[in-house]
Amino acid sequence: MTDVREAETTTSTNDNAPNPPGAFIWYELITPDPVGAKDFYDAVVGWSIEPQPTGEMEYRMIGRTDGGFAGGVMRLTDEMAAHGARPLWLGYINVDDVDARIAAIEGAGGKTLLPAFDIPNVGRIAMVTDPQGAPFYVMKPIPPAGQEKQASDVFSPSAEQRVGWNELSTSDPAGARKFYTGQFAWDDAEFMDMGELGEYRFLAQDGTRIGALCGVMPGQQPKWRYYFRVPSIAKAKETAEAKGGSIHMGPHQVPTGDYIIIGNDPQGAEFALVGGQ
Repeated sequence: MTDVREAETTTSTNDNAPNPPGAFIWYELITPDPVGAKDFYDAVVGWSIEPQPTGEMEYRMIGRTDGGFAGGVMRLTDEMAAHGARPLWLGYINVDDVDARIAAIEGAGGKTLLPAFDIPNVGRIAMVTDPQGAPFYVMKPIPPAGQEKQASDVFSPSAEQRVGWNELSTSDPAGARKFYTGQFAWDDAEFMDMGELGEYRFLAQDGTRIGALCGVMPGQQPKWRYYFRVPSIAKAKETAEAKGGSIHMGPHQVPTGDYIIIGNDPQGAEFALVGGQ
């Protein structure tokens, strides 16, 4: 398994500066049917997922129309499923030291799902959960020689075909705030009062608003949700349903003026989209 996540440090069009600790630097879909996922997401988001896998783990890069990458797709094997894995999207958070961060996460009540390991020429990663059980990766990437100053651009508040919002639904908002601000130095000072639904607490990293956390929706488990930006939510909804997906929330307008939908792809992974009407 080599070079499957090298785009984390080589696709930047940002400020030509490396990502600081706490930045989201990659996104990954784990699915039992990568071919079916390609058919769905290529049509809905406008990506071009690799038709053939790379490396031993059957990893496929998610290509954007601007030539960059939005993330990767990993096949969910029977062995992974036997250990409790399920179709889902996961985010990678940049850290200075993976092993030290794992120790800190466990000390704060989180758990390790996949112990730290190295991918040659790519970096060191581990899969963990927060104290409420929401999974994510931590990673220390290895930038290619001569590109040490380039930053990942898979997250953008405004660019299409990238994640524009990272949203945590959690069973313990106060506990989650303490955990993430302590682990990644995120700022959570601003919030929106949602009445009976509680606070929608915004998260900022290194001066940029990256998402928010809120209470878990009824009947759901704590999770991170990643909103990919598309030109038209109405068109994306129509295409998603035509391709076998299901929409269980939206279209719904948010305070920014954008519209959002949340649904499940044909393989069972929840997905979220944000964009114009």
